[in-house]
Amino acid sequence: MSSGGTGSGFTSLLMERLSQDYGKKSKLEFAIYPAPQVSTAVVEPYNSILTTHTTLEHIDCSFLVDNEALYDICRRSLDVERPTYNNLNRLLAQVVSSITASLRFDGALNVDLNEFQTNLVPYPRIHFPLATYAPIISGLLSNLFCFFSFSIHICILAEKTHYEVLSVADLTNYVFEPSNQMVKCDPRQGKYMACCMLYRGDVVPKDVSAAITTIKTKRTVQFVDWCPTGFKVGINYQPPAVVPGGDLAKTQRALCMLSNTTAIVDAWTRLNNKFDLMYAKRAFVHWYVGEGMEEGEFIEAREDLAALEKDYEEVAADTVDVSFVQEIMH
Repeated sequence: MSSGGTGSGFTSLLMERLSQDYGKKSKLEFAIYPAPQVSTAVVEPYNSILTTHTTLEHIDCSFLVDNEALYDICRRSLDVERPTYNNLNRLLAQVVSSITASLRFDGALNVDLNEFQTNLVPYPRIHFPLATYAPIISGLLSNLFCFFSFSIHICILAEKTHYEVLSVADLTNYVFEPSNQMVKCDPRQGKYMACCMLYRGDVVPKDVSAAITTIKTKRTVQFVDWCPTGFKVGINYQPPAVVPGGDLAKTQRALCMLSNTTAIVDAWTRLNNKFDLMYAKRAFVHWYVGEGMEEGEFIEAREDLAALEKDYEEVAADTVDVSFVQEIMH
């Protein structure tokens, strides 16, 4: 789903139909949400809030991504000065591939699609995990190694030396860095409710346990007090594939983290503020009304997003009120 008119409108209708016909099937979604600075359409805030309101009860788990975060990763980690949608899509494809790898390959601890929902969504409305991926290493780096090497042996040695540095502990640390996540928000300012760690390639459970134990001791990684366990782990033996000659270098192991954090409320706050600025002047609303919508739908959608923002703030509280739990469950 995207924040453009066709992407958001069509997805809303499609999810409503799928929910009717396949009510008991888990429905996962990747949503391209408006970034803080980068925008592809003036009416993005309207489209995003309307589609979030419409699909909130039809989607079980929605992974948020924003283009500005992807642009920054491409520039900073992949040395791509002017990223195209090809660059962004290849990066996003690694996350999608990691999530579906358990359906295609064997592993020590495989996580199926139903388990994402079970482990990441504490309440039906709190279903917007943050996606993070590591390592993100430029394919240009390995090409340069080969270009400047005098023999194939030196080339292989150079690449091997570089990638051997990336231990399981290193990867686990990297995914908790805000610079590697695919939405612009700061998890250090919020609390984690759950983390799903999807390891791929040359990874053994012992190393994973040691890495997660270390992460739990870090003061910057805070969990809500009502969810002390926090981690779900998947290990798949198949290392990630890359497009030959593409941006990403091939690595022997990788990690995709899906984390449900209260920090994602930053994305809702930004979006709501932009919506309010435009709707206060009723700017561009006539185009939607001309297509058959009513102004009341804008107000209803905005109120729903305000409630969602409040839900996340309540969940972040140290203690959860019983009446709030009963309210959010219905």
